[in-house]
Amino acid sequence: MATQFLNRIGQLGLGVAVVGGVVNSALYNVDGGHRAVIFDRFSGVKQQVSGEGTHFFVPWVQRPIIFDIRSQPRNVPVVTGSKDLQNVNITLRILFRPVPDQLPKIYTILGQDYDERVLPSITTEVLKAVVAQFDAGELITQREMVSQKVSDDLTERAAQFGVILDDISITHLTFGKEFTQAVEMKQVAQQEAEKARFLVEKAEQMKQAAIITAEGDAEAAKMLARSLKESGDGLIELRRIEAAEDIAYQMSRARGVSYLPAGQQTLLNIPQ
Repeated sequence: MATQFLNRIGQLGLGVAVVGGVVNSALYNVDGGHRAVIFDRFSGVKQQVSGEGTHFFVPWVQRPIIFDIRSQPRNVPVVTGSKDLQNVNITLRILFRPVPDQLPKIYTILGQDYDERVLPSITTEVLKAVVAQFDAGELITQREMVSQKVSDDLTERAAQFGVILDDISITHLTFGKEFTQAVEMKQVAQQEAEKARFLVEKAEQMKQAAIITAEGDAEAAKMLARSLKESGDGLIELRRIEAAEDIAYQMSRARGVSYLPAGQQTLLNIPQ
């Protein structure tokens, strides 16, 4: 009796394990930030998109394909030409994600590696079209306008494939060796021109200062000659007295200088 009971328990446990294994094989999980598309061997890709959580599917007949719908970064380098035929090396950094409702269409037409198939081609196409509208100098001075135009055109182009572009930015922009050398030579020439202009202005100012000084000296000489003509030797005598007063004042403030009355030959007047 006990043996039959244990056998039944064993058979029941085995049946539960088999059922559990079958049920577990018919479940799949969709993590946060992901979506699933079901491929059916008989009807193809189903149009229903499974959201986050645990879902049922028919083993062997159906297969879940998981997509990441979070924003993902990608750098796309492109070599193109400007309006003035200068080589431009430009790199775009793109944050992209698929439109969840269009995942069945994306998988059917492009596959899971849709970004590899779409982004490089449309980025090259848009960049070549936009950069060709600007000169090399305008790509630098009007970089914000160029970036905005690229963003608008590329967003519209990507939407045709069910891809959303959250952010587009130009991270790298360089030109060919010849253009870079020409820019450096232009900067050096501008600096030399500024230096020459400064030297010319300085020489002109020095010339004007010399002219003003000479005119002042000439006017002073004329005034002095006129004064001598009008006053005779009186003006010269006045200047001599003023100079003597100034010398006497300076010597009176100097140490080690003593004054002797007129006719006295020593510092002490000793009676004889």
